[in-house]
Amino acid sequence: MKRWPALIVLLGGAAAGGAVRVSGPDALRQALRDVQPGMAILVEPGEFKGYFGAANLRGTAERPIVIAAADPARPPVFRGAGGCIHLRSVSHVVLRDLVLSGATTNGLNIDDSGVVTAPSHHVVLENIVSRDVGPRGNCDGIKLSGIDDFVVRNCTVERWGSGGSAIDMVGCHRGIILDSTFRHTSGATGIQAKGGSCDVVVYRCRFDNAGQRAINMGGNTGLPFFRPPTAGYEAKRLVAIGNTLVGSMAPVAFVGSDECVAAYNTIYRPTAFVLRILQESRGERFVPSRNGTFRRNIVVWRHRDLREMANVGRGTAPETFRFEDNWWYCEDRPAQSQPQLPTADQRAVVGMDPGLRVEDGMVTAARQLSHGAGAREAAEEFARTAAKLAPWAFERIREALPQARQ
Repeated sequence: MKRWPALIVLLGGAAAGGAVRVSGPDALRQALRDVQPGMAILVEPGEFKGYFGAANLRGTAERPIVIAAADPARPPVFRGAGGCIHLRSVSHVVLRDLVLSGATTNGLNIDDSGVVTAPSHHVVLENIVSRDVGPRGNCDGIKLSGIDDFVVRNCTVERWGSGGSAIDMVGCHRGIILDSTFRHTSGATGIQAKGGSCDVVVYRCRFDNAGQRAINMGGNTGLPFFRPPTAGYEAKRLVAIGNTLVGSMAPVAFVGSDECVAAYNTIYRPTAFVLRILQESRGERFVPSRNGTFRRNIVVWRHRDLREMANVGRGTAPETFRFEDNWWYCEDRPAQSQPQLPTADQRAVVGMDPGLRVEDGMVTAARQLSHGAGAREAAEEFARTAAKLAPWAFERIREALPQARQ
């Protein structure tokens, strides 16, 4: 796996405060009880069965708490009994090089202990694998509730619950998800941000049939679970840049969202819609889905697969959405590539083959384009957006930006 200099620095800093190596479930639970700021818990290879929970792990900016594989080439495998790992009310914590498998609730769960005014914060997840969760019900690969200032990178989630998400965020703010992969054949959503989530950027990720809605900008949250409690939207300023989305009933969905953006993504062969504009949270406090932007994306589809280009539900404001400079190509009927959208797509490219290559399940452009996931402009857009919306997270990952995705 790719190594990230910023996280190496963090791990080195933590190790300076002391490291403990653990080789069994009891030793790990004891280490979680005893851990102090600046310590690293290094988990030896092997299988760790059961539930591992901890609360109030409080590192500092200079002395984070790190929980990581002792040998990244042989990461420990956590076999869930219910969930695998659950951390509550934590700050300045790094998890890396861990495999979570077979959870019947959530693979990895990090939250604020249900105290919606006291978020967990400054959390980094790197090289985490969560797989075979559920398989039925609202079971998530990674569940984040009430987390501010966070990074998720180089993670893989495969096969989560039929009603769950690869990553489900409820009331999360100022985060970046990048260079991660989400694979499934069913499931409700790939990445979902709802319950007052705001200022989250999803960059350079790959979605392979990642649920009915691969990127769900919003959703439907019970009122007690909103963070902040008075939020009048499900998601605000969730931005998806430079991602590749293959399959899914709707690769992008705006659901009770405000000012959300999908830009420079490559969308290949959706199975029902390219995008949806929906409203699932009702009441006077909630704005209608509005002010969305769909820009510089490449969309390639087959006529026989789509029900509609854009599916618009009642109680939304589709007239406020902007479509700009997108590339539209219908593979089996190029002459019918003109999209039917809520508002006109300004400066669209229509009916011209973008020359996507599909090799071993990977979708890439055969030539350099100024649209879609491979565009140079996508990296520039990401840097500007992430620095503004999630400054702490952006500082953690900026050293990785010049590196091309492998």
